[in-house]
Amino acid sequence: VQLQASGGGLVQPGGSLRLSCAVSRLTLDGYVTAWLRQAPGKEHEGVSCISRHDGSTFYADSVKGRFTISKDNAKNTLYLQMNSLKPEDTAVYYCAVGRRSSIACPAVVPGTSPLYPHAMDHWGKGTQVTVSS
Repeated sequence: VQLQASGGGLVQPGGSLRLSCAVSRLTLDGYVTAWLRQAPGKEHEGVSCISRHDGSTFYADSVKGRFTISKDNAKNTLYLQMNSLKPEDTAVYYCAVGRRSSIACPAVVPGTSPLYPHAMDHWGKGTQVTVSS
C-alpha cells in the first residue's frame, strides 16, 4: 500500500491550499481515511477524518469552518481543501488509512496522543505546509 501526498507549499496567511493523497494497492471505500499533521516540536494531531460506514466527517476544532475533507473513490484519492490558512496551520500534513475494524474517526480526531504510528494502518510520507507572510 502506498500513499502519496502532494499540494503543500508556502502560502500567506488567509490563503488556500488543496492537498491530495493518491492511494495505490488499496481501495479507499470501506476504510477510515484521515489527514493528520505534525507541527515542529509537537506530536501528531488529527485534523480531519471520514468514517468508513456512512462517510461522516470529523474536524479538529482548530480547523472547523476552514478545512474540508473529501475523497474520490473512483480515483482512489483523498483531498483536504484548506482555506483561510493561519500561521498555526504550519506543519507536515500526512494522509492515512485505517483498515482495522477497531479504528474509528473519534479515535483519530481529536484522538488520544500519541497518534503515530498506531492510530492508523497506513501513512503517507507527508507534505509540508508553511503559512507565513
